Amino acid sequence: RAALQSAVNEAMHTEVLLAEDALTDSSLLIIERRKTQSIDGMPADGRTMDMPIQFRLVTNGVDCILVDQRNQARYVLADTSCRAEVSGD
Repeated sequence: RAALQSAVNEAMHTEVLLAEDALTDSSLLIIERRKTQSIDGMPADGRTMDMPIQFRLVTNGVDCILVDQRNQARYVLADTSCRAEVSGD
């Protein structure tokens, strides 16, 4: 979990809040920007048009690698183990 958090923070150049179950059910990780709030804590008017940022977890048989789908940048997750996602066909 720490390696995943570190890789996502590095890719996003900021601290990102990840769900506890991130990448446990799927190899796809979707990061959405936080909704802008007004000064009283209510959601600000207007729509956020930013596309969610997607990462894909892959393995090369040895390493777990987080791939940023925007630019195909790869981040090796140190001291982790993962397995290939089983398709639900």
